[in-house]
Amino acid sequence: MNETVYIIGESRTNLDNAITLIYNSFYIAFVINTENDKIVDIGCTHTIDITDKFIKKLFIGKNFFEFDELEQEIKRRYHGTSQKAVIVSYKDAIKKYQDVKNKFYA
Repeated sequence: MNETVYIIGESRTNLDNAITLIYNSFYIAFVINTENDKIVDIGCTHTIDITDKFIKKLFIGKNFFEFDELEQEIKRRYHGTSQKAVIVSYKDAIKKYQDVKNKFYA
């Protein structure tokens, strides 16, 4: 798939969060189809495998730029200690993706 790009968003979690203790930061990596801005795949730093699987279900197949809808879905459904970090990482990734789109796909 030549129409996909790989983008990583980063944020911090609480100091007592296991993700912070292991990785120092929280990361979400997105594979995005540049033709329709759909999220094709996703992975994140995690300590429990179900976290990665659950976050994948929240994002895969969604339009990357539907921030408000995805933020509300995260707040409604994801109640892990890194909830805010997921949202901030996603916002960071949006900024990076917009830069890539403007530079290479405008």
